[in-house]
Amino acid sequence: MNKKYKKNHDPWITAEEFDAKFERGENIFKYLDFKNALAVKKINVDFPIWMVKLLDEEAKKLNISRQAVIKTWIHDRLLNIPQFSHKGRF
Repeated sequence: MNKKYKKNHDPWITAEEFDAKFERGENIFKYLDFKNALAVKKINVDFPIWMVKLLDEEAKKLNISRQAVIKTWIHDRLLNIPQFSHKGRF
């Protein structure tokens, strides 16, 4: 198989090769692109039980996690605020 090379000459590898290197504990950082990575800040939010039940129902219906439901809804809401709507990713 022909390998393609990035501008910095780190070889592209297949997903299977990447997984194998990771499983063997090899350094895989040269294959990762951090230029578009987002910083994440963990927070805790308390919800009433009735709200958690409704979130769980929606998550089950969509076949996604509760956290994914919350993130999606908050993201959609923030994009409807005029000062944020043009920014795409925060």
